[in-house]
Amino acid sequence: MREAEKKIWERGALAGECARLRAAGKKIVFTNGCFDLMHAGHATYLEFARRQGDVLVVGLNTDASVRRHKGEKRPVVDEKNRARMMAALECVDYVTWFGEDEPKALVGELQPDVLVKAADWAHYVSGREIVEARGGKVVLAPMVEGLSTTKLIEKIVKAYGAGNQ
Repeated sequence: MREAEKKIWERGALAGECARLRAAGKKIVFTNGCFDLMHAGHATYLEFARRQGDVLVVGLNTDASVRRHKGEKRPVVDEKNRARMMAALECVDYVTWFGEDEPKALVGELQPDVLVKAADWAHYVSGREIVEARGGKVVLAPMVEGLSTTKLIEKIVKAYGAGNQ
């Protein structure tokens, strides 16, 4: 097994690992998202999240969950390969999936100390009440202007779409 693949956990097992880490005095940070077509905005966001504690756990939307949120053409990259890319990042310690429309149940299972979400989600952070009830905190990460998966897809289609090859 490659080193990065050791970071990909089933959520039930990861809940036990988070409990073990917390008992060892580690501050657990959780964030989530689709992370389809990784770009520099994602890297900046994840590095910011990692700086909020000792261990960064990333919850990835399953393919079905991404389709419900983003439409039938997404994700571009399937969940297995998105998890592999995420696990290869030095700033990420653990990766798991959730198939629900929001990660609230996963947050409840993992019980992170810090919940990080992009500033454009300030209006609603799923799992906020779970984290804050335990004395944890929610941190909003600044956005990287001009970088998004949607803009990246638009650029690719413009350059390589039908008739542009």
